Amino acid sequence: MTPLLSLSTLIDKINERVGKGAFWLVLLMTLISAGNATYRFIFNDSSNGLLEIQWYLFAAVFLLCAPYTLQKNEHVRIDVISGKFSPRGLAIIDIIGTLFFLLPMVVLVLWLSVPLVTESFRINEYSANAGGLIRWPVKALLPLGFLLLALQGVSELIKRIAFLQGLIADPNAKENKPSAEEELAAAIAAAKAKEGK
Repeated sequence: MTPLLSLSTLIDKINERVGKGAFWLVLLMTLISAGNATYRFIFNDSSNGLLEIQWYLFAAVFLLCAPYTLQKNEHVRIDVISGKFSPRGLAIIDIIGTLFFLLPMVVLVLWLSVPLVTESFRINEYSANAGGLIRWPVKALLPLGFLLLALQGVSELIKRIAFLQGLIADPNAKENKPSAEEELAAAIAAAKAKEGK
C-alpha cells in the first residue's frame, strides 16, 4: 500500500499545483472582462475574440479546478444524508461512488472528447464568429481536465482504502476552522456591527 500512497501524494501535489495556478485565471478573466466593457463603453465597439477568451478562461478554471476541489473534499454532497454515516461508512460510500460513478463517467468523457479535439486540431478549427479564436486549445481542456479528475479519483480511492485498513487518518475529516461561507457571514456581521457604532 505504501507505493500507492506515494502515488496518491504525487497526484495530490500535481492537482494542487494545477488548481492553485488556475486561480490566477480568474483574475485574468476579470481584467479582460473589465477591459472589454470599458472599451465597449468608450468606443461603442466590442471584440468577439475578447468575449471568447473569457469563455475559454472560465472553461479552464472549471475544468482545472475540479480535481483540486475533489482533493479538498469540497464537492457538493447531501450533508443531511452523509452526516448520518460513520467515517468508515462514508469512506465505503466514497469508494462505491468513485468506482461506479466518477471513474466510469470520466472514462466516457475522455473517450468521447479525444476525437473531437483531434479533429479540431486537424482542421485548425476557428470560431464561426467574426474575430473569433482558434477552437482546439479550449477543446483540449476537456480531456486534460477529465484526465486530472480521473487521477484525483484514483488518489481519493487509494486514500479511502488506506483509511479502511487503518493506515491513514480519515480523508473526509474537515479541519476545525470556519468554512468560507462562515467566514463571509462573520465578516458581514462584523461590518454591520461596526456601522451600527
